[in-house]
Amino acid sequence: MGYKEKKDSDASIQGTLIRELIGRFTSYHLIGKKIKNGEFRKKITEPAWNVPDGFTMTEIPMDTFAMEWLTQEGSVSDYALLQLHGGGYVGKLHNAYRNFAHLYSQLGDGMSVLTIEYRVAPEDPYPAALLDAVCAYRWLLEKGYDGEKIIVAGDSAGGGLALALVMYLRDHNMQLPCGVIAMSPWTDMTSSGESYQTNFEKDPLFGNTRDSLIYNREYLGLEDPKNPYISPAFGSFDEFPPMLIQAGSYEMLLSDSETVAKKAKEQGVKVRFHIYEGMFHVFQMAMQLMPESILAWKEIGRFLDIVRESEN
Repeated sequence: MGYKEKKDSDASIQGTLIRELIGRFTSYHLIGKKIKNGEFRKKITEPAWNVPDGFTMTEIPMDTFAMEWLTQEGSVSDYALLQLHGGGYVGKLHNAYRNFAHLYSQLGDGMSVLTIEYRVAPEDPYPAALLDAVCAYRWLLEKGYDGEKIIVAGDSAGGGLALALVMYLRDHNMQLPCGVIAMSPWTDMTSSGESYQTNFEKDPLFGNTRDSLIYNREYLGLEDPKNPYISPAFGSFDEFPPMLIQAGSYEMLLSDSETVAKKAKEQGVKVRFHIYEGMFHVFQMAMQLMPESILAWKEIGRFLDIVRESEN
């Protein structure tokens, strides 16, 4: 699997409609501001998640955080996926990521999925989330999964955290995972990419304001925003496993993905980078509601197949 950048030509009717609905919803002053600046993410309350038939969810308490271990009954897969959720390092785990875990397991032929409720800011800024991710990865190793049987996946802040985790593992001579999936990864807390300007009026989720989550970086604290463990775009991708990076052409964080994909390619990493035209930040949450999210998950399934086949 070599480097490939793919860019679609047009958004679907469904994709365009959903994008416009998101833009209208976030434009309302009272509600929209809370969504854009992350306040809404901190206060989400949801009903208990219904575990799908044929699956078992085990809650695993750790010293500083909690984990959820989703397994498919009767599965013979010897692979595991570590999922790091998004939310700007201020939002906690919610049911959309439990749905992600279920889909990851299905696409991975029954692989088990470990999703962690890592500590978040402002109460727990950097390096709390990274340390929790490292702890969860070590848990998988101690459970008997070699790095070549582990895939790390994340979206938005979780995508950036996934990349930071692999950098940390490499720098500390630990086993690396066999693949990385990053959906709209947040990799540059300096907000210096070109798309922060060119997509400022296009992005339906974070656009048209400087008072948004991607500028109010509570996770950063007093740290250098160019610290690669915080902003992986400034780090080295030498020795990284194959990566799948997906992003939308309308999102302000597009440059975060472009920079990582280009840099990783130049350093010899196998990268599949797909820009979905007209799509917004983490459009994959639409699941089966529009062609682009359906295609994105199919692409994830193919990537899971490829990295597993390459290890066998």
